[in-house]
Amino acid sequence: MIDAHAHLTDTRFMADVADVLQRARNAGVERVLTAGEDVASSEAAIALAREHRELRVAVGVHPHHAADWNEASADRLAELARDERVVAIGEIGMDLSGRSAAESDQERALRAQLALAARLGLPVVLHVRDAGELVRRILDESAPVRGMVHCYSEGPDEVPLWIERGLDLSFAGTVTYPSAGRLRDAAALVPADRLLAETDAPYLAPQNVRGRRNEPRYVAATYAALAGVRRSDLGDLVAAVAANAKGLFGDRWGT
Repeated sequence: MIDAHAHLTDTRFMADVADVLQRARNAGVERVLTAGEDVASSEAAIALAREHRELRVAVGVHPHHAADWNEASADRLAELARDERVVAIGEIGMDLSGRSAAESDQERALRAQLALAARLGLPVVLHVRDAGELVRRILDESAPVRGMVHCYSEGPDEVPLWIERGLDLSFAGTVTYPSAGRLRDAAALVPADRLLAETDAPYLAPQNVRGRRNEPRYVAATYAALAGVRRSDLGDLVAAVAANAKGLFGDRWGT
């Protein structure tokens, strides 16, 4: 299995990240993408990946931190992206839930980081919260990029709108929640070669461990839920997701 999105530099992992990764290995998780949220956490993610061979990194400035975006941020991310463990620009995007930076700051940071990803030839890891229509418009107005919509949260009607723009869709533990019927309907529609699975650890633990700190080993519950709604063999789905991640993130992702 792979975990296509986590935040292992979060302070909640500070005391036991090595144990967390050992539990993931024991559960069959072979690769984890840990995403930066600002320049400092992007630097920390690379440092962590140097200690743990199963980690790969996305570097970027999250919409929550978009007010801090400046040219120095762009220069530093470009420098960090040279590291062989960096496979994407992220976590970037838009969050209009009212808990993030000003919309104008978010859009400025997103457009700049999309341009950076296009220039570097790297895929993007997109955060989209209550902002799907806006992010799709910004993508249409930007240089073409590939990437993933992490923790997909829209419904079935929006699935083709992302697919036609070259984005893979990644599902987190939310797909296991009893109230997430529309999300499961969406997961059933994603083409097999455009599907990813993630934890978004330490957030969004799946239903069987809901309320606990999430961690990469719990991605197994998301795979099981996806296999169920898609009526797929679990082993085939796990193999397809691994191949999709390799195809998206390229040679740096590894085997």
